Amino acid sequence: MSWIKWKQPTILLISVGTASLGDFIYLIAINLLVFQITGSAAAVAGLWVVGPIVNVLTKFWTGSFIEYRSKRKIMIVTYLARAIFVFCLPFLSSIWFIFLFLILLSVAKSFFGPSSMTYITEMIPKEMRKRFNSIQSLTTSGAFIIGPAVAGSLILLWGIDITLLFNSSAFLLSAFFLMLLPEMGAVEKATIPKLSWDQVREDFQVVRNFVKVNHYVAYIYGLFLVTTIFAFAMDAQEVVFTQDVVGLSEMDYSLLISITGIGSITGAILLSVFSHLFSLRYLIALGILFQSVGYVLYAFSWSFLTITIGFIILGFFNSFLNTGIMTFYQNNVPTNLMGRVTSLVQLLQSALQILMVLLVGTMGDLISLRIMIIVLSIAMLIIAILIGYSALMPAKKTYFREAS
Repeated sequence: MSWIKWKQPTILLISVGTASLGDFIYLIAINLLVFQITGSAAAVAGLWVVGPIVNVLTKFWTGSFIEYRSKRKIMIVTYLARAIFVFCLPFLSSIWFIFLFLILLSVAKSFFGPSSMTYITEMIPKEMRKRFNSIQSLTTSGAFIIGPAVAGSLILLWGIDITLLFNSSAFLLSAFFLMLLPEMGAVEKATIPKLSWDQVREDFQVVRNFVKVNHYVAYIYGLFLVTTIFAFAMDAQEVVFTQDVVGLSEMDYSLLISITGIGSITGAILLSVFSHLFSLRYLIALGILFQSVGYVLYAFSWSFLTITIGFIILGFFNSFLNTGIMTFYQNNVPTNLMGRVTSLVQLLQSALQILMVLLVGTMGDLISLRIMIIVLSIAMLIIAILIGYSALMPAKKTYFREAS
């Protein structure tokens, strides 16, 4: 593929990849900062629910706002906002002010997600999306490994405050690269409706009608979302499960996370090179099936070795699943609806994530955490089989076409 053809997608990948690196550096630094100020594990745990709660409060109207405005400008503004908010964090001494800024950061991210999904879909031609998404998965996997390492090195050398200031510059750099790219599907101001409750209700109805007409797309993507909610609930209990149930040490757990990242980046490298050999249907079917198998092995594990095998499998095939499902979504949801559909999907996903985490945490205390993890992993595997079977049905092949 020529450089001219990939020039703009490459700049977009650099922008998104730099922000992903910033996200992982931020994740390490903010956890340490909050724990340093409060000394409270509960306060650190609260960081994990801020994002989903903000999504529940904002996603029902962000789609209506995003759909009629420049996606590129919204992405740039959210990058700049995140850079400013992260820059301010080291200068805040009150935990309440820190959480206020974390809420503002989450609001910025709630606008970024649907905007970036639509902008990427508009910029990348249908026949290039699978390759682009496989490379994007590689950059995310790379950031998963490099980000914590960079954060740890910066914190060791210069402390948390300097690390957060460095983190802020990553978002500024992402905004700069995005400024080099053109507008895609820009909307004239005269066509922008006023954001109101009537407009939000009308957009809800538009999304509802889309789901009714495209029930197969909704079925596949809806089942996929259920598996992500199950995975999120299991991941939230990961530390407790590996240490209290299986009996691993903190060092063992840290090593497991690194191994998962290596598995993920290995799968992403393989896919980015050989993505043309895998159809979308097989990417989704293989990805969801083996990721679920990895979680089942994890749920039944009794030693470091068995958990390691499960983590390597789920990490390796995570890139297959993400690339396949992302491309399937982009190819089957019209860009003029994508902002609204993505926002409402993320609203539902966040609400269910909060409920599932609370349910698993509560039931894990009442019965057994291992039983809860086993139940979730087996349910995830059953859903994975349904997705794989539905994706491989010959009659549905047209939904997985990769060229216009």
